[in-house]
Amino acid sequence: MKKILILHTGGTIAMKENFLTGDVSPDVTNPLLDAEITVPENVDLVIEDIFNLPSPHILPKHMLTLKNRILEASDSGVAGIVITHGTDTLEETAFFLDTTIGNKLPIVLTGAMRSSNELGSDGLYNFESAIRVASCEEAIDKGVLVVMNDEIHSARYVTKTHTTNVATFRTPTLGPIGLVTKHRILFMQELLASKHLDITSVNGTIPIVKAYAGMQGDLLEAIAQAKVDGLVIEALGAGNLPPQAVAALKKLLAQKIPIVLVSRCFNGIAEPVYDYEGGGKILADMGIIFCNSINSQKARIKLLIALNHGLCDQELISFMTQ
Repeated sequence: MKKILILHTGGTIAMKENFLTGDVSPDVTNPLLDAEITVPENVDLVIEDIFNLPSPHILPKHMLTLKNRILEASDSGVAGIVITHGTDTLEETAFFLDTTIGNKLPIVLTGAMRSSNELGSDGLYNFESAIRVASCEEAIDKGVLVVMNDEIHSARYVTKTHTTNVATFRTPTLGPIGLVTKHRILFMQELLASKHLDITSVNGTIPIVKAYAGMQGDLLEAIAQAKVDGLVIEALGAGNLPPQAVAALKKLLAQKIPIVLVSRCFNGIAEPVYDYEGGGKILADMGIIFCNSINSQKARIKLLIALNHGLCDQELISFMTQ
């Protein structure tokens, strides 16, 4: 028998709708604990209600708790992990686990866009699908996965793209790496290997700033006066900023504060191409790190992990740009 550890953390999948008001909120008890589901014949579930939090309440310290519990479970013979999670920050928790644990064992996150008693609730189906994926041989060495709506996505690139649609999770440019069918789990893409860092703390303040037309340096000046440990910028296009922002960035760099840049575009990567004031080439020459394959919220998680592991200088650049 394969032992699969279920870690419930809350979210819409564990909530109920008030039919009088239409409001959705956490139930007194997690409805998944009493739900009847179909489990593969060779699977034995070990269930823990580790948190019961809406996903906007999830903090890096909760991600660290999950990481530590998974490593403990792995050492005790658990063959796979399923985590139920609210969808708003699910991609960040998944990315954190992928970057700190990696391929040690199959880890699958899932959630729901409709609460447990809503018409067309997707929670139980996604939960069953996640268990099937976590327990299949093909999921070994695939890194952390997100399973929703019959699709399997890599935690590295998946993102929430719609506020309410059950097909909200998408992987820009690359698409899902696999599918959940009625009888089979199909993987159709392989990911490149990536570096993983184990950490014991999640300390640090790393804000995210989004660039826009007419952006001035005022906000960046304020950040330069505040105590921050890093900064992530969602830049324009391939990685460009209005020239008025450059002077404030130089002040931050002079304070040895790492600045990581991604594109605000949904598809494509950031790279230092344009050679004009505020252009990507100038920014890269200043020392801004181009993180070319993930979005801003994941770049923030990655920088947090790097700093808590003690990376700096070239090691930090190498890790952030891989």
